[in-house]
Amino acid sequence: MTSLFLRGVRALIAALCVAAALPAAAMQPFTIRDIRVEGVQRTEAGTVFSYLPVKIGDRMDAEKAAAAIKALYATGFYADVRLEAEGSVLVVAVQERPAIATIDIEGAKEFSKDNLKDGLKQAGIAEAKIFDRSILDRAEKELKRQYNSRGFYSVDVKITVTPLERNRVALRFDIEEGEITRIADINIIGAQAFSEREILRQIQLTTPGWLTWITKDDQYSKQKLTADLETLRSFYLNRGYLEFSIDATQVSITPDRSKVYIAISITEGPVYRVGEVRLSGDLVVGEKELRGLILLRPGETFSREKVVESVKRMTDRLGNDGYSFANVNPVPDVDRDKRVAAFNFLVDPGRRVYVRRVNVVGNSRTQDAVIRRELRQLESSWYSLEKIARSKERLQRTGYFSDVNIETPAVPGTQDQVDAVVTVTERNTGALNFGVGYSDADKLTVSASVSQSNIFGSGNQLAFQVNSGTVNKVYAVTFVNPYFTVDGVSLGVDVFRRDIDTASLAVSTYQTSSKGVGATFGIPVTEFDTVRAGLTVENTLIRINEFNSSPRYLDFVNQFGELTNTLRTNLGYSRDTRDSIIYPTKGRLTDISVEVGVPPGDLRYYRATVQQQQLFTPERPGWLTFLFNTEIGHAGGFGGKPLPFFKNFYAGGVGSVRGFETASLGPRDANGDVLGGNRKVIGNLELLVPMPGIKDKSVRLSGFIDTGYTWGPDQRIRLGDLRASAGLAASWDSPVGPLKFSLSQPIRSETGDKVERFQFQLGRIF
Repeated sequence: MTSLFLRGVRALIAALCVAAALPAAAMQPFTIRDIRVEGVQRTEAGTVFSYLPVKIGDRMDAEKAAAAIKALYATGFYADVRLEAEGSVLVVAVQERPAIATIDIEGAKEFSKDNLKDGLKQAGIAEAKIFDRSILDRAEKELKRQYNSRGFYSVDVKITVTPLERNRVALRFDIEEGEITRIADINIIGAQAFSEREILRQIQLTTPGWLTWITKDDQYSKQKLTADLETLRSFYLNRGYLEFSIDATQVSITPDRSKVYIAISITEGPVYRVGEVRLSGDLVVGEKELRGLILLRPGETFSREKVVESVKRMTDRLGNDGYSFANVNPVPDVDRDKRVAAFNFLVDPGRRVYVRRVNVVGNSRTQDAVIRRELRQLESSWYSLEKIARSKERLQRTGYFSDVNIETPAVPGTQDQVDAVVTVTERNTGALNFGVGYSDADKLTVSASVSQSNIFGSGNQLAFQVNSGTVNKVYAVTFVNPYFTVDGVSLGVDVFRRDIDTASLAVSTYQTSSKGVGATFGIPVTEFDTVRAGLTVENTLIRINEFNSSPRYLDFVNQFGELTNTLRTNLGYSRDTRDSIIYPTKGRLTDISVEVGVPPGDLRYYRATVQQQQLFTPERPGWLTFLFNTEIGHAGGFGGKPLPFFKNFYAGGVGSVRGFETASLGPRDANGDVLGGNRKVIGNLELLVPMPGIKDKSVRLSGFIDTGYTWGPDQRIRLGDLRASAGLAASWDSPVGPLKFSLSQPIRSETGDKVERFQFQLGRIF
């Protein structure tokens, strides 16, 4: 039957071709003296001439006429083509296919019209394209496919075609989305080792719950189900069920298309243990080193996850020595009677390759040299997977790019060369920062700054800051050259004036006006370690109120006077292994900073801080990041001189302990005003998640717990003094600067603490 049908189709096609060629076959040979085009409405006659395989002066015959008709049909512009001869004039008569003038979509709520039009474009329908009724069915299926992916299985699409002048048409798609089809039940058949409840916790699809209106995991999707089946397979294989199989999957939709029922039939099989683990093949890296990368251990329960990770670790190690096409194949030897699986890791390093050329793509503002100086993979050197990854991290950490991708395609015609293609997406590195702080105690602080962290694409930073707040008034110019020398020694220069008035804070009242200039060098010691050394000259004018200021402040001014000159040295060490500055997900930051007032300045003091920050993102779910941050500070005077009170530590507010007013946590004087302390402890635990529905990595939500306090020189550090708060926060690295919101509630406080539940900041305070 099928054979007869195919023969019939071939005969019909042949008949149509013969019919189309009849006018050409009847044409008598002649020399073309002129060509006339008839029937064009929307296109130009020149379009016909450009595709016509003959021209004036050519000898026209039946064969060339057939070729001309075939060429014009092939353009897809014409529904009918005829060739006629009027004496020595070739007449080309065409009937144009209509073009799509407009596409209108009505009734779409779940998708934007632009998204739906993009899908139609993939189906061959777009404005200005040739209209073919045969693709309307394909367009309808494409729209329904997009809605089905979101759980709308009752969607209805109606298409209206309206003819327009000049052989054009208008398309209108009326969409009735209907109700979302939700999962009513998921049934696991054949599970014995684990309860159905425990298995269902492993997969993403679920029945409606109190959070599914956000996650939409109760909406059936074939793609989600496929991913969940693989997750289920991994769950069993990682627990020793080597012969686990998914026998059948049945998806049923109710007639009204409002509910979906899913049944998954599985066979668990027995638990297998690991037998002998061997290495074979071309071991270009020592066997002892490779064996140390294998996570499988004889006698333990088999885990596919450990096999996959072992293979990855070995291929990565081989990749670091230039074997970018290395292949490690774990060959199992299964003893079903003993339920033991031995593994032989067969190593095939392939050819050792080197990087021929490094190409930089996507940088319109940033100079090539600024990008290349961050790369650790060099041209004409052996390929190294570790250096490629580190190069990507270094580029991400500059803050100049929103996305960095490095690919290593093979060089055509070679077997031992690759090119490194560095593709960057530049972000706005200029920022107009604006900060606002509001407290229940009538405090409103406004600050602003203009900065460019990649001025003229050179990688240098230049910033102007003006802070006109009620507490801090800052006028500063900062310049940083991260590559003052070719070895990566950085130079930062600051010229500043800072005025502080604590009258509106919970701090004991004083005013200072400081002017100064300073320079700091950053010296890289290793790939991750940097030592800092700087020198600053500062002049400080102190004003106090005899009635409102603390006696300690009065004593200090009586001893040193209202005007002090300070020469301070700044020493520091940092180790930073975070994968990004803007959107870190893993790594650690250790920072130690010491500030010392030295002769011939008037003040003798030291101020030391230690910060430890750790970020961790578990493999599952993969989008959840834990952040742990700890800061410890200690300060004091030496040489018979006290610690200047304006060098005290303070706690509370954004960047410290949210939920409490800025600088409000610490020892107080007899009037209840905060004095600040010479010791501080700050701790932060934050759970970071991406903003639902937004793929932009610059937006994040978080839940946090903050704790901290400061102690004076005559106080003993007690954990019972620590204050704590918990809350929710949102951050966005916006084009005009970092935007932060926090809403928090103190969970450990004392009577008299200044509470500030809502805090908002746009921009970084220098």
